[in-house]
Amino acid sequence: MKTVSKIAFLTIGLGLFTFSASGQIPLVSIGGGTVDVQAQKGKVVVLAVGASWLPLSAKQVEFTNLLSKKYAGKNVAVFFIATDSMNPRSRNHATNEALSAFVSDHKLNVPLLRDPDGTAIIRKFRVDQLPSFIVLDKNGSLSGPAFGGIDPKFDITVSIAKRVDSLL
Repeated sequence: MKTVSKIAFLTIGLGLFTFSASGQIPLVSIGGGTVDVQAQKGKVVVLAVGASWLPLSAKQVEFTNLLSKKYAGKNVAVFFIATDSMNPRSRNHATNEALSAFVSDHKLNVPLLRDPDGTAIIRKFRVDQLPSFIVLDKNGSLSGPAFGGIDPKFDITVSIAKRVDSLL
């Protein structure tokens, strides 16, 4: 097999490995379990997609916690998806210990899940900037474009809540 063919085969194989057989992305909790955010059985799902190293992470956590509190006890699941890579050779690598410290330092009150390669969620849901918020409908499908970027002077939770409320 030619070198180029081998590289293409490995790239395609690794790309397919990121997604499960059903096309879902197995996200990993820092405790070790996996969660399929698209299989939340009739719940609207809000995903805060970010990274521990982003300057606006503290503000994103604040907004995430507000959404979690607003929808507590309702058919809404809220998760923080860390795009920090699990690969120690990656430029955006973070250990589980570092992410646990991030959760503690910022007082994140929702589950933090890891995107194993740091890009699967971004590719699947066409996120074009970090931090972003994604809303999935009760069937696990993308409900509209991602809410990208955070302006600390603007409460993005108002726009996100309008979409969530329309799906409940």
